[in-house]
Amino acid sequence: MRHKNAIKYCIVLMCIALGMELSAKSPKVAPSFAWTLSDPLGLRLPSTIDTLHINYAQTMVPSLRSNAWATTGNYGAEGQNQIFFDRKEHSQFFFEDALSTWLTSVENQTFYNTRIPMTLLSYTTGGNKYSNQDRTTGVFSGNVNKKIALGAAMDYIYSKGSYNYQADKDFSWRLFGSYIGDRYEFQGFFNNYNFLNKESGGITDDRYITDPGSVQGGDTRVDDKSIPTRLTAAHSRVVGSEVYMNHRYKVGYYHYKRDSVNDTVISKEYIPVTSFIWTFDYKNNSHKFINQSATEDTSFFSNTYLGLGGTNEVTKYWSLRNTVGVSMLEGFNKYAKFGFAVYGTHEVRRFTQVGDTLAGRQIEGLATLPFACPGVKTQNLVRVGGQLTKQHGSLLTYDAKAEFGVVGDAKGEIDVNGGVATKFKMLGDTVRIKGYGYFKNLNVPYLLTNFVSNHYAWQNDFDKVRRFRVGGELVLPFSGTRINVGYETLKNYVFFNSQALPQQCGSIVNVLSATLEQKLHFGIFNWDNSVTYQTTSKEEVLALPKLAVYSNLYLRFAVAKVLKVQFGVDCNYYTRYYAPGYNPANMTFYNQRDMKCGDFAFMNAYLNCRMKQARFFVMYSHVNDGLFGGKNYFSVPHYPLNPGRFQMGVSVNFVN
Repeated sequence: MRHKNAIKYCIVLMCIALGMELSAKSPKVAPSFAWTLSDPLGLRLPSTIDTLHINYAQTMVPSLRSNAWATTGNYGAEGQNQIFFDRKEHSQFFFEDALSTWLTSVENQTFYNTRIPMTLLSYTTGGNKYSNQDRTTGVFSGNVNKKIALGAAMDYIYSKGSYNYQADKDFSWRLFGSYIGDRYEFQGFFNNYNFLNKESGGITDDRYITDPGSVQGGDTRVDDKSIPTRLTAAHSRVVGSEVYMNHRYKVGYYHYKRDSVNDTVISKEYIPVTSFIWTFDYKNNSHKFINQSATEDTSFFSNTYLGLGGTNEVTKYWSLRNTVGVSMLEGFNKYAKFGFAVYGTHEVRRFTQVGDTLAGRQIEGLATLPFACPGVKTQNLVRVGGQLTKQHGSLLTYDAKAEFGVVGDAKGEIDVNGGVATKFKMLGDTVRIKGYGYFKNLNVPYLLTNFVSNHYAWQNDFDKVRRFRVGGELVLPFSGTRINVGYETLKNYVFFNSQALPQQCGSIVNVLSATLEQKLHFGIFNWDNSVTYQTTSKEEVLALPKLAVYSNLYLRFAVAKVLKVQFGVDCNYYTRYYAPGYNPANMTFYNQRDMKCGDFAFMNAYLNCRMKQARFFVMYSHVNDGLFGGKNYFSVPHYPLNPGRFQMGVSVNFVN
């Protein structure tokens, strides 16, 4: 085993050396740039290319996802953001919500414009033969010419986990491309993913972590892989694909620049006035839950409706959305100080669930299915909307969008959101102030109102969920300070109760959140801090840690002017609260009042380096494991986080 690990680490070191050698010979080229899209009209938003070495190691620990991240423990596994203002709403296919941090969507699909082809390869590894945690990613993008760019990407996570029956194998790949011409623009991608996660149900006794001597006859040493789990033959599989295309045809005129002496055309620039937009979005998803142990299946879950011989069930979902719009573009003349667009959207959704032939029948050993749920449900939705934007300007920028459901299952829905920002000079730097907010009155997703499976069944008549949020942000670059304060009221909030069933709270829930980020540096010494305070008016409905802290103390310097180094220790901490439980059958997080989690520190010692196009890291994660009484590291009841382990990774940006 030691020889195999040595070989693996040697390969990583060889990749580092190769990347440095190749990067040293790379020609100097003009900088590339990247962008993402705002849905549904396809406005381009500036983005970055992931080549920085700063905090590179943190991609392998929970603190990257959130300062308070509830997870089943393994890398690539299910999780939920406990910073409420950063948490996504329930999607139409709630099974993928717990995996959303690992999935590519319209919001985080990146497009590139590269002067010469670019290939970005990354490999990270950690653990031992029985608990290895590997991730391989690759991105390729190249321009055919100034207007056309094509690319591909893949992401493969294979992590056995530190504990039994928690391994996951996540593979996703995508193709993407763009055409940016004077009159016509296209941006699109095809995304496919297949995630397989073993479901352990949590360990049988938390004392194997907190007090192992009490369950092992005084022996305090624990083989993590020997800790028994509640499920031993169950797994979930989530499969999905998405085709997204945004088309834009611009109508305008050419502005010619002429030589004042010879009256000849020096250059010309196309000035668009009006755009016609068509966005196409198709999604296809499925979730499968299998438990091959009939005994564990009936003992773990409270109800069994459809079969006593274990569980093998599939839920499917697909949607087809078309949006057409017309916009007046910002800046086509001196009087056009903003852009304006109107659009209409038609969407079809179809949900397919397991059979319900046992509805109302009593079979010995089975719970009575209380109702009949349609095996197939089709929804048709029509919405209209408008958008007002100002993306350019030295004083004020803003973005406001309003969308209304008018026909079908979207009738009566309201979704209004917007933000306004300004900036000004102070102490030689640019101060930025932003205000944001939204008002939403939306229907509850169908699967939260009608659902049938072997262990869970519900039929709910929920009212629309009403949400109102306002907030503001202040950024002071000269002091390294960012402050974000927000307030939200929720009416008819839907959550999963202690029985892991959807429930609606008819009264109002108030949430206040404030985040302070402060970066300090003196020479090579740096100290980055992030503190979030949040409070909720109904903790039994929405439980959140009141305080979440991330602190990163490090040295940053260069060796021989070519090797950039970051060396330090970071720490993640949040206060105790009733963390959500995890339901393996539905991949959902539910409220519980039996066990509090939190009040522990998760510390990592790391070294990040970069030389030209190559970067690498070495890290010992959870370096404080077992120190200072730190043996209560559960972020979700009965699912311990990884113990201390050595990890390393390398990433090389090849200029082809």
